[in-house]
Amino acid sequence: MNKVYDVVVIGAGSIGLPASLELALKGLKVLVLEAESSPGQMNNKKAIGGVRATHSDFGKISVCQRSIEIMKHWQEEFGDEIGWLSNGYSYPAYTQEDEASLKNLMQTQHEFGLNIRWVEPDEYNELVPGVNMKDLRGSTYSPEDGSCSPLLLGSAYFFRAQKAGVDFRFNEHVTGFEFDGPRISKVVTDKGSYAAGTVINASGNNAREIGALAGVDLPVFPDNHEAGITEPVKRFMGPMVVDMRKRPGSSNFYFYQHIEGPVIFCITPDPPILGVDNRSSSVFLPLCSKRMLEVLPRLRHLKVRRTWRGQYPMTPDGFPIVGKTGGNLINAVGMCGQGFMLGPGLAELLARICLDELQPNDERILASFDLSRDFSGMEAFK
Repeated sequence: MNKVYDVVVIGAGSIGLPASLELALKGLKVLVLEAESSPGQMNNKKAIGGVRATHSDFGKISVCQRSIEIMKHWQEEFGDEIGWLSNGYSYPAYTQEDEASLKNLMQTQHEFGLNIRWVEPDEYNELVPGVNMKDLRGSTYSPEDGSCSPLLLGSAYFFRAQKAGVDFRFNEHVTGFEFDGPRISKVVTDKGSYAAGTVINASGNNAREIGALAGVDLPVFPDNHEAGITEPVKRFMGPMVVDMRKRPGSSNFYFYQHIEGPVIFCITPDPPILGVDNRSSSVFLPLCSKRMLEVLPRLRHLKVRRTWRGQYPMTPDGFPIVGKTGGNLINAVGMCGQGFMLGPGLAELLARICLDELQPNDERILASFDLSRDFSGMEAFK
């Protein structure tokens, strides 16, 4: 099999699916190569569905603001139900240090155009009824953030991409590249080869391995995170709650009530659990439930339906790697567990890179995601 494509996208997940649709809508002939049996089978389907522009950097804020606009208006524009809910995000502070840190960061976030404000404890108790008020100093609140279904949105992108003419090849592994000077001329798989004008590496957990095939060292190292979901109940809370306090075994945790009623929760292990291991553990649920009840005691009677495990393909500083390397390879990797919320906005940026149609703010965004940065910084809300 040997076909010619304007763009070959490696990976049919949170980045590859939106990018393929956007490129096809721009009139390009697009192929998506995926090692799994169907789209979104790696970390996309394991995402908990939170979507926020509440970051600490212009690049992530800008891309996610665009993603929110796309998701918020998806149903009215395309007719697909994706479960969007503008429930917002909140970061409660229980220490003076956390309050000062969050308020200082808000100044930067305001400069970058983020709609976020500080709410006092009584108002926060209205947003999250029954929240633990002991030592609560207040919380940030960003009402335009939200949530939606990764499964529904991924399916919507896939079927629309097919309709737009994107070719998909599943159960097909990329094994190498052929080169014409510095440019990739062909993408080689275990089933054939494909001539490519541009290649996009959007391969999630496998980003580093794909980069190595092109001689590019990508510092992307997956680590494992677990999540869980409860039975559905009548809506009783508003925003995602992100508790940034460290506890034995975890550096932070977060939970929210999904549009259909269940509470979805996740934890950031400390120390990180490196590698790719999709087996659920016996440690997660006792650890996370204890933290949840500390913040919101009324959750104690909820029944947990299931837990699962996925990966955050991490970079050293918590920022993605996006941009061209070599002649015609574009990397869109290292999303640090935020590919679902970055994907729609990033797809438009990737299309502009392919077409050499960068807008004024794009260079500023790409500077945050540049592979050549020193990685010495740290995303405050990674």
